[in-house]
Parts: sequence; structure tokens; C-alpha cells
Amino acid sequence: MASHQAMASSSFISNFIIPDHILVPGSHVGNEGHQPECPVLVFVNSRSGGQLGGDLLQTYRNLLNPKQVFDLGEQAPDEVLRTVYANLESLNLQGDQFAKTIMKKLKLIVAGGDGTAGWLLGVVCDLKLSHPPPIATVPLGTGNNLPFAFGWGKKNPTTDQGSVESFLNQVMKAKEIKIDNWHILMRMRAPKEGSCDPIPPLELPHSLHAFHRVSEADELNREGCHTFRGGFWNYFSMGMDAQVSYAFHSERKKNPEKFKNQLVNQTTYAKLGCSQGWFLTPLLHRADRNIAQLAKVKFMKRHGEWQDLHIPPSIRSIVCLNLPSFSGGLNPWGTPNRRKQSDRDLTPPFVDDGLLEIVGFRNAWHGLVLYAPKGHGTRLAQAHRIRFEFRKGAADHTFMRIDGEPWKQPLPVDDDTVVVEISHLGQVSMLSTADCKSKSMYDPLSPRHEVEEDDSDEDASPSEEFRKFGAADTFKIPYDIDPSRLS
Repeated sequence: MASHQAMASSSFISNFIIPDHILVPGSHVGNEGHQPECPVLVFVNSRSGGQLGGDLLQTYRNLLNPKQVFDLGEQAPDEVLRTVYANLESLNLQGDQFAKTIMKKLKLIVAGGDGTAGWLLGVVCDLKLSHPPPIATVPLGTGNNLPFAFGWGKKNPTTDQGSVESFLNQVMKAKEIKIDNWHILMRMRAPKEGSCDPIPPLELPHSLHAFHRVSEADELNREGCHTFRGGFWNYFSMGMDAQVSYAFHSERKKNPEKFKNQLVNQTTYAKLGCSQGWFLTPLLHRADRNIAQLAKVKFMKRHGEWQDLHIPPSIRSIVCLNLPSFSGGLNPWGTPNRRKQSDRDLTPPFVDDGLLEIVGFRNAWHGLVLYAPKGHGTRLAQAHRIRFEFRKGAADHTFMRIDGEPWKQPLPVDDDTVVVEISHLGQVSMLSTADCKSKSMYDPLSPRHEVEEDDSDEDASPSEEFRKFGAADTFKIPYDIDPSRLS
């Protein structure tokens, strides 16, 4: 019986294995034998998930050809994909049908947090491969918004052989779905003194899409200005939520030994939300930190004229959302009912419609409405392009975040020319399971509206928000935090 099971397992795994001559240029072309039905390249961030990343890396290498499994701590994905695709193209020109089939069927697996997944997405997008492979994501971070959005779950996986084989089976059956990707550009005059380079709490991966200052040779560079660029697939946010995320990552950098468990990480995140005053923003934060006081925001619904975006004065965090998964899998936009769609020209949050959903939050209590049925944030607009113009001297810095990676952004206080602009860049293919939360505008089964929905929360008063939702029990202030001592 054990022998039969081993043979069955070996036969199944052969559907994913890629031979050496495809992976390593110049390797001997042997007898290929079985043509893999679902060839995969696996990228694992061995430092994600505490010990889980390293264990998962070893399990994949034990099951597959070790040369098709890569540790992102040792090899960058752009180098790997350039090498593999150059070799595939070369073999294809030589008439190698095996290589041609591999290129057609190839899929990528990335195991890590949202930042790691975004790194690989950026590389696939920027390399402009002849046959861009679709990507499956293993939830190995804290929030795991990207995996959750496509049905891969949000809990860190077990790393035994059975669990990995089960995941591979899902990859083989997964469907492709296109998602939009977005470019973010920040430009300001060179400050008279000091630096305005982004201050990350951690060393970000050397991704083509990590937020960074462009070189002098970049076509976006302008003389006398500092120009920064980046990209995202899930969300860009600014304000209190990014500030709490920055505090979490800073604490993790100081004490990495305390952040080796997903549950511990989430509890620590909640505590920092309290200590940063995210639950008591009207009491602990000045009004000039509100988004409406910090920046003037314009948006473009489609290709056309810019419009001013009205932001209620109580909004302290703004999120530009591409996927229906934020802050651990929550959907801030929801699905507008027929009346909202008609009166405000709103649509459901499709991931391939070339639009971002812009949502505002007053504080963490407001965010808790997302746990309630049909709960959502303050819907501000949907946009093809968004532009933030920072007010002169409004603040000397702000906090920003893209796809789980926060940073502190210094702002020159003597200048009124700081501009952040987000625009649609293109699309990339993801793999999704039957539990996929993301919806395509081209899928006739995607919901177009909610039959009934309470939309009265568009700008509810603070007293109303405490009364109307029953989600506070789901997200309590940690027992060892004294609310009277929050600062």
C-alpha cells in the first residue's frame, strides 16, 4: 500500500518538474520523458513567516527539481527569469518542442508576504516576457491581502509534503484572471536643505517597483527636482493606517525575534494601532493631520478632465484600492447598490476595469465596520488617475504605504510643489481558486450590485459609528492596553 501511494505521489509530482536543460543554459539535453502538465518555477522568501519560509523552501526542493526552486534571499527573480526565458527562446529557435510547451504552460509560485509577491509581479510586468506566466501566491506574511484576494487563503500554511502537494494540485486547477497594475510618481523641487528621500522601516527588496528616487538618466527625471517612482497591485494608502504600519515594521526591525508567529504579529499590530492613537484620533491628533488639510486631491474618472475630490474633514486615512482585500482581507469598497451606482456613477470593485476605488477612514473604529455584513469605508470616488497636491507647509512629513510596505515621506516645508500622481500602467495575470474574492468585469457571474445595502455610513458622525456596527467585539483593544494612557 505504501509503495502504491509513493508511486501515485511521484506520478503526480512529475506534472510540475522542469528538467535541467530548460533551467541551466548549456546543460545536456537528455531524454525528456514525461512532458509536465503544469511546469512551475517556485520563489520562496526564506525569511518570511519565521521558520516557515526556510521549511517550505526545503519541502519544495525535496519534491521538485531543486534547480526550479529559488530562495529570494539569494537570487533576485529578475535574474532568474531573464536566464530561464533566454534559454527557452534559444531552445525554441532550435526547434525544441519540449521547451516550446514549457514556455506555453509555465506558471510561477511565490511564497512570502505581500511585499514579496509585489516584487515578483513587478519583475514579470517590467521584463515584458514573450509569454508572461500567471502567478500563484502562498500566504507567508502578516496581512496576506494578495493571496486572500485570489482564494489562496490568509493563514500561513503548514510546510509538510502533503500540504505542498495539495497546494500544487490547486495550482494545476487554478484559473487565470487579469488584474490592473498602477504606477505612482512623486515629484518635488530639490529642498534647500536636508533630504526628502523616503525613509523605510526595513530594507525593501530591490524591486523595479519599490518606491525609490529615479536616476538622472531616467526619462522622468527633471532638473532641479527630486522625482520618485514606484508601482502597486493592491493598494496605495496615506495617513494614520500607514503610520501604524510603519511603527510595526520599525518595531520588527528592532526586535526580529519577537515576530516569528502570524498571530503574535497581528496582536502586536493591534497594540500599535492603540498606542499610535488610531482608535482615538479626534482626541490625540491635530486637525492639520487630516487628509483634507494635508493635500488637495484631484481625480480623473476616465480619460478626460481632472475633477476636485471632496474629502470630509474627518478623514485621516485614504486608501486607493485595486483589489477587494485590505488590512488582512477586508473589502473597504463593498458593492454599491443600484441607487448609489446610478446617483454617484459608482461600480462594483472589478480588478480589471482600469479604475481604483478611493476610500476614506476616520479612525480604527470606522475601519471596524468592514467586519460587519456589507460594511464599507467612506466611498470617495473611482478613478483612472489620482493626483495629490500637498499644501504648502501643511506638514514636514507624511506616512505612505504600497502593498504592505510603508515608509515615512519627508516633505519640504517651504515649497508648495509636492505632487503625487497615480496612473494606470497595464495588467498582469494571476492564478485564482474557486474561493477567489476578486471579480472580473468580463465575468458574467460577477455581482453588479447589492439588492439592499445600508449606505448611510458615507460620512457618519463619530457617535453614530459607535452605535451602528456590532463588530467591536471582533477587534477589541488588547487586554493589556490601558485606553486612558494612549498617546
